[in-house]
Amino acid sequence: MIIGILKETGTEKRVAMLPGEIAVLKNLGVDIIVESNAGENAYASDEEYKKAGAEISARKDVFTKASLVISVKHVPENDLKYCMKGQVLCSILDPVDNAQWLDKVRIQQLTVLALDLIPRTTRAQAMDVLSSMATVSGYKAVLQAAFLSPRFFPMFMSAAGTIKPSRVLILGAGIAGLQAIAITRKLGAVVEVFDVRSAVKEEVKSLGGKFIEVEGAREDAAARGYAVEQTEEFKKKQQELIQQRAAASDVIIATAQIPGKKAPLLLLKETVFAMKPGSIIIDLAASTGGNCELTENGKTLIVNGVTIIGKSDYPSDMPTDASKMFGSNIINLLKILIDKEGNLILNMEDEIINGTTAVHAGEYVSQRLKQLLNIK
Repeated sequence: MIIGILKETGTEKRVAMLPGEIAVLKNLGVDIIVESNAGENAYASDEEYKKAGAEISARKDVFTKASLVISVKHVPENDLKYCMKGQVLCSILDPVDNAQWLDKVRIQQLTVLALDLIPRTTRAQAMDVLSSMATVSGYKAVLQAAFLSPRFFPMFMSAAGTIKPSRVLILGAGIAGLQAIAITRKLGAVVEVFDVRSAVKEEVKSLGGKFIEVEGAREDAAARGYAVEQTEEFKKKQQELIQQRAAASDVIIATAQIPGKKAPLLLLKETVFAMKPGSIIIDLAASTGGNCELTENGKTLIVNGVTIIGKSDYPSDMPTDASKMFGSNIINLLKILIDKEGNLILNMEDEIINGTTAVHAGEYVSQRLKQLLNIK
């Protein structure tokens, strides 16, 4: 079997697999074809891919030769003309935003493995691309906030007097939020954390954060660790408490998202105007609407002296290690997809394969996908 690795389009700097991961993949008994200059933005040359055992070729050839085509973002629609019936495409999908694209490839009889549909189970942990990329986002967001803030993060005691530590408020204690807590504490700031899931309370405390609890949160075991939509009464209580904490904060890192839905609105316009001039808001949920009412995805705004950064693509700003993590996750997935002879086997009885397969043989497969798209 031949596996193809594409060069990403647009502003994306990551690549699905670096040369180091190509060498590991070769041990699974497959051949690899890589689009020319696929790794240039992640500082990996074609020569390095060749040394790892890959063939370098033009984009069209990757589609015409490979049975499985891997990319970070889903294949652009204008490339689908090169795809063959039964070909497997593997990438992050964002199924709700790309429902029309997905229906088109279903009709075209392609198979799509959606990396953002991988079940959040213990067995699938090593394949969880979203968690890996969220780690990068949480790390980079805090560093950017520290760089932009007019205040020190740690406490300083000197002959000039004592400088109090910055106060950082983190909204959402998923992977990105937990990483943000860890980095913020390492930089010496005081950290407060909101999350609707009581299960993360101990994790927050173990990292040195103070968990701010709002009574009455709705939790759902079927959500498998993801946050769920809350009642209007809870949202009102939550926003009141967040406004109080935000007014005393120097930095807010907003990470709260609900899969398949618009990001919960946690920071109202009034809250922003109640914050101190010079404060920083970094909204990692910007691509799904943002946790802040004033967030604009991909833009930096200054409102009443408060800087609001809407940014959901931090992993692209750290392309080398983000690509390495992405590639490692892919290899762990491929280990359950490829047999000893190097053939791709889609065993739909396997929970991970079934949950990750968006469409196959003209049908929608993943139950979670069907729920997100309201497909019966």
